Amino acid sequence: MKNVILAIDGSGPSLEAAQFFAHLPHKDRLSLTVATIVQRPYIHSSYAVGELLEKAFERDKEFALEKFQEVESIFDGANVELNHVSPEGAIGESLVEIAKRDNADLMVVGAKGHSGIARLLLGSISDHVATHAPCSTLVVRPTELLGHSRPIRVCLAFELCQSGLAALDEIAQTPWKTGTEFHLLTVQTFLSDFIGERIADEGLELTKHAEQGLNEAKERLSDVAPNAQTHLLRTDHVGEGIVSFVEDNKIDLLVIGETPRSAVDRFLLGSTSRFVLRHAPCSVWIARNKLLQQVQ
Repeated sequence: MKNVILAIDGSGPSLEAAQFFAHLPHKDRLSLTVATIVQRPYIHSSYAVGELLEKAFERDKEFALEKFQEVESIFDGANVELNHVSPEGAIGESLVEIAKRDNADLMVVGAKGHSGIARLLLGSISDHVATHAPCSTLVVRPTELLGHSRPIRVCLAFELCQSGLAALDEIAQTPWKTGTEFHLLTVQTFLSDFIGERIADEGLELTKHAEQGLNEAKERLSDVAPNAQTHLLRTDHVGEGIVSFVEDNKIDLLVIGETPRSAVDRFLLGSTSRFVLRHAPCSVWIARNKLLQQVQ
């Protein structure tokens, strides 16, 4: 991860996203582009009203520069090269275009929805970016981490499959060993034992397979997260199991892999990553970079 886009709109959630990202460790010097999108108002009006709107637009541009300066202070002394872009346009679409243009590794955005109802609303900028960005996406929700001296709590929702291994490979690039409480979680849907012995035997084999995958993932992370803990849960619904674990363990950052899909498929709801993104009470890192590199 070397090329990061940080979306800032001056709101509290976006500045919290900057502060949260500043807490994450990284090995190499980062190129961090702060993007503050300015929307020019278009309205059929008199010349006088149009002039007022233009002045408001200019004030918005000045405000964007002020917020970039705030971000500069947050990253003061950090091993990052800060840049600022402030294009005009629709915010979600503009952020996706910036990520494409700059070949970004990660897009960081703040999530404004904190309640269960707010997280279910479609059409938010964070939802749009997480769905359409051609790179991994970090959607930041505030937890009690900021303002406290405790270590960050990270959970990788892992599955022994292509997208899970790609997410593991991506997250292993971060030196988490700097005091991080790291969890490796696999959620397995269970088959009722009373259905029959053959089904029960197949369930046992799946459990052994999942345990083996967790042990291999822990070994893969031994250099960057030597104290990683493994967890195997059995539940009816994978997404609900992940969210419950996050809530019970007060996780700050949940990492989950996602398989690249077609433009049409991205609009289909129900995938685990989208369920988690909307229901988890913590920041969510949707890791797709490594798999994108493999399919290109």
